[in-house]
This record gives sequence, structure tokens and C-alpha cells, in this order.
Amino acid sequence: MLRALVIDDIETIRKRHIAIIKSSCPNVSIVGQADSVESGIAQIKQLAPDIVFLDVEMPDGSGFDLLQKLKPINFKVIFITGHEDFAIRAFRFSAIDYLLKPLESNLLVEAVKKAEESLGKEIFDMKLSNLFANLERPKNLQKLILKTADKIYSVNIQDVVSCEADKNYTTFNFINAPQLVVSTNLKEYETMLTPFHFFRTHKSHLINMAYFDHFIKADGGNRIVMKNKLTIPLSVRKKEDFLILLENL
Repeated sequence: MLRALVIDDIETIRKRHIAIIKSSCPNVSIVGQADSVESGIAQIKQLAPDIVFLDVEMPDGSGFDLLQKLKPINFKVIFITGHEDFAIRAFRFSAIDYLLKPLESNLLVEAVKKAEESLGKEIFDMKLSNLFANLERPKNLQKLILKTADKIYSVNIQDVVSCEADKNYTTFNFINAPQLVVSTNLKEYETMLTPFHFFRTHKSHLINMAYFDHFIKADGGNRIVMKNKLTIPLSVRKKEDFLILLENL
């Protein structure tokens, strides 16, 4: 049984969260609740929960402030936020779970399951450090957490040349580093990286336009050559969008 603490500054929302957690997650026991950063810190120290459902914005600070004051973190965290903003992108890049208000039970169950099955504290600390760094960096200098079969890496997104799909796996190609293969599909990375000048050239390829070198028109299929000499296919249905993008570079 996971012992959980719910932190949100609005009582009605906090009670709603608790009700949904109780009805959707029978393996979670609510041991306490708090309405601010300071009361949350006190409750965490007193109750030592396994998992904390943490609001991002509160009157006396943010959920990030709370965690900074408690490092190292020895509990799992699921952030809860009402805004699709820059912080959401930072969560995605750092592979940290978050839920949008109002809570959806199926997404809640999935997040709790991942928290329960997640690896040790040291790995979460790495993800959390990546998150804090991303929140402080300019938007074009974000870091991305990539989990391979045996390691977890924090990489600069500006160093990614391209991503290639192979069923449910994605291979990352870098300008000056070995490839990394992760067990996440390309669509998820397309969503994260498109705002950073990445373009889906083909159902199996996503490229960083910063490394585009030249375009080859050929009867056998159009090709894109990157600055590291990697050749990427360009599908017929993507050709027009790609040419328009080139005109605006």
C-alpha cells in the first residue's frame, strides 16, 4: 500500500483530488494533506509518505520550491497543474509525471502505477535536477532525459541531429556522440521537440532543422542530407511543408 500526501492550496480541489485517488487507486492510502509549501514540508517530514501529489502553484511558493527545500527526495512525486505552459514542457523533457486539473482517473491510475514501479531515488533525483535546470535555462537550451535499456542520460536537445523510429523504439543521432536507443515511440518526441525547430520528414524520421545541409530531388525518392552527412528520407506528403519551411529559414 502506497502512503500518499496531497498538497493543494484550494480546499475544494484538494478534497476532489483525494476523492478521485481513493476511488481510482485502491493501493493508495491518503495519510495527510497540506495547503501550502510550508505546511507541505512539515507534513512530509512528519508522515514520510511514499508518494506526494503536488500542486505546482501555491500562495507561498511553488511545488518546485518545496522540493528544493527537501533535497534529497526520498519519495515519489506526481505534479498537478492547471496550466499547459512552459513547466509542462520541462516535465516532459525531464521524464517526470504530471497531471492536469481536473484529474482524469485513467491518467491518475497510470501515473500511480509508474510511480510504484519506478526505479530508485537516485534516478528520480537526476530527473528532478534536470527539471530544475530546464526551468532556469532559456527555452532553446533545454535538456532531455533519455532512458536506454541500462542507463539514463541527460542530453542537450540542441545536440540532437535526428530521431528514427523502429516500432516502439526511437534511435537518437547526435552531432558528436554515440547513438542512443530508447523504448519510447517517435510520436511522443515529435510532440516535445517540434517547438524547438524539429520537423517530421517521414513516418520514421524527425530532424533538427539546425543541422539541415541540403535537399536532393531524385526519382527514387527525395532525400535530406544533414550536416553530419546522415541522409534522411522525405515522404511525398511532407515535401510541400518542408519546402515552405526551407523558405522561412
